[in-house]
Amino acid sequence: MGRRQTDSDLHRFTLWVLFLIAAISCCMAYYSFSVSLKGNSDTIFVGSSESWRGNEEEREGDGCCGGVEHLELWGDAMKWGSDFKLNSSEECCRACKEMCEGDDGPCLCDSWVFCGNKQDCGSRFGEVSQHLFLSSLTVIYSILRFVAINKIVGLDFGEVSQHLLLSSLTPIYSILRFVAINKIVGLDFGECWLKKQKDALDPDWRDSGDKVIWTSGLVFGKGEGIIKLKTEHGIVNVKLFPDCAPHSVYYILELLSLQHCAGCQFYRAESRGNSWDLQGNHIEHAPYGPPYALIQGTVDAYGTVFKDIPQEACPTIRRGSIAWVGSGPDFFISLANHHEWKKAYTVFGQVLPEDMEIVEKISQLPTIPDVWSNVKVAVLERPVPLRFIRMRKSP
Repeated sequence: MGRRQTDSDLHRFTLWVLFLIAAISCCMAYYSFSVSLKGNSDTIFVGSSESWRGNEEEREGDGCCGGVEHLELWGDAMKWGSDFKLNSSEECCRACKEMCEGDDGPCLCDSWVFCGNKQDCGSRFGEVSQHLFLSSLTVIYSILRFVAINKIVGLDFGEVSQHLLLSSLTPIYSILRFVAINKIVGLDFGECWLKKQKDALDPDWRDSGDKVIWTSGLVFGKGEGIIKLKTEHGIVNVKLFPDCAPHSVYYILELLSLQHCAGCQFYRAESRGNSWDLQGNHIEHAPYGPPYALIQGTVDAYGTVFKDIPQEACPTIRRGSIAWVGSGPDFFISLANHHEWKKAYTVFGQVLPEDMEIVEKISQLPTIPDVWSNVKVAVLERPVPLRFIRMRKSP
């Protein structure tokens, strides 16, 4: 009877230990899973006076969260990287987005900086998170030993069985420590600094270059990140997408500092023709062009050196999308939803819906037919000069 009772107690305690370990494992798995899903909510593009909401297919590219490597932005810190550790620059970006109010609302954080180089960051890289994890293991191990030695759960077994049970706890603890110290489960946390710029359209470029260990990005909320595209036919307001096309947006922000943009112009204009309706939807059985429902131009300003823009996130082209032709400096504004183009072009902005009538007006200007690489196009008789300018600062 005594032996049967001892075996029963040992069995109960073993189950209790396994249950505790399983609970801890589930908590860790849940934490890892929840972190990986942070910030996946769709972004809604909001204009100065009118909201635009597309369907799921049209918004498929709005959940991206990117930055520029080897770039450090400065600014007032909302969260300090020495205390705020995350797995990747994308998680750092999403943490900044989470400080925005509502759907694309005003953001307390408009820029983020992440240290993603383990070697250059040195001992700072993940030291806090790893220390906390190892400390928690030690506490758990101590509690289990205390419970076993003092028989708190009502166990009554012999010294041999108790010794075996305590001995089994030690290798489990050692294995978990080995996993944590060697970062087998991905405990490589980096520093994430969340910041607020004095001027979101003129961020404080602290440093850049291959030796810079930081990756930085911008986040624009409601009413932020809107610039003006000035033409003689009117001003077009444009919402920039720094999370999907950070390199592209940084180049456009550089153009804002130029007093003139000689050579920047629209030179091609093609209407929607009979292929797309007023909302930009393709008409069934109609050809996809020509005309191709777009106006095309360049921002290769005289006196400046343009560096090719790397291909970035490429959402589906829709009415009002602004995208590069190849790696720039030529770009186009689409008058239609070009789903047939898939994700062939880097989209870096969106014309606000109320300003599309100006784009339509330019598309109706007199043109001359031409052929580029066996493609029929319509070239403007007189190019339309353009310039990107910033909105006036709020008083």
